[in-house]
Amino acid sequence: MAASASRFAAAGLAGALAIPLAIGAAISAEPLLQLETKVPLGDVRGRIDHMAIDLARHRLFVAALGNDSLAVVDLQAQRLDRLINKLPEPQGVGYEPVTDMLYVANARDGSVRLFRGAELSSSGRIELGSDADNIRVDASAGRVLIGHGDGALTILDAATQKKLASVSLKAHPESFQLDASANRIFVNVPNSGAIDVIDGASAKKIASWPTAGRRANFAMALDGAHQRVLVAFRRPPQLGVFNVSDGALITSVPTCGDVDDLFVDAKRDRVYLSCGDGFIDVLAADGTAYRRAARVPTAGGARTSLFVPELDRLLLAVPARGETAAGIWIYRPSP
Repeated sequence: MAASASRFAAAGLAGALAIPLAIGAAISAEPLLQLETKVPLGDVRGRIDHMAIDLARHRLFVAALGNDSLAVVDLQAQRLDRLINKLPEPQGVGYEPVTDMLYVANARDGSVRLFRGAELSSSGRIELGSDADNIRVDASAGRVLIGHGDGALTILDAATQKKLASVSLKAHPESFQLDASANRIFVNVPNSGAIDVIDGASAKKIASWPTAGRRANFAMALDGAHQRVLVAFRRPPQLGVFNVSDGALITSVPTCGDVDDLFVDAKRDRVYLSCGDGFIDVLAADGTAYRRAARVPTAGGARTSLFVPELDRLLLAVPARGETAAGIWIYRPSP
């Protein structure tokens, strides 16, 4: 791993992505996810939540919830650049490139703190009441969406940071995804045992899909190529595959436990699930279903991740536990 990591650092992120894959028998022997390097997060302690990326500056933003801070990681230099402290339990992070604005959602006081530009200068705050959580940035439509409270999804104008609309839900929203092709928003609402569907134009709920007895639906992704909504459940640990048009459950697949993030690798027709019990599950699309192609051991509590197609890397947030130091573990998919 040391040799691979040094090549990554020497060539920079772009150079690393240009390294050609081996041919012949070496391809079949290569793991589907190769741990490339580990970036230490210094003295970060406690739970780590979600992440976002500033591609132009090769910066990764990490919500260090248990540390009341935001870690800013320089991916090109592979080092912790800085910590932004005194944040009240940051959970969600979103970077909007057009306005060069970073949004950090905080659980303890329900605020969203704003930071702008290369210097990440403090640029105000938005009060959402309580438990500000997941953030999604719709840069093409100039919107920022934030789940919060006992059941709300607030939509902001990215240009002005003003509230455009708020959607009421029956319980606190977890992961949600934007379907740009149909202007819909799919929302996990675990405490109501549902997946809610919101019309993006009217900001009104138009459907609520039952989860067929499955519970704790936290992570979600859209598989556009197959027209499916993928939802990870913790009880039991399964991936539910739903038809995007009507919410019909197509199939379910057992997964590792305590999933908190789920991503589709469209290039390889794969799905990555990061699990707090210390694994990444790699699923491959197989006709109308998905099959487990690999189970990669990681570290206990490492349940949040970020797949960045532009970098072709899966970034895993690993909390400090025992002899394991807090860090960002960078995986290269193959072939």
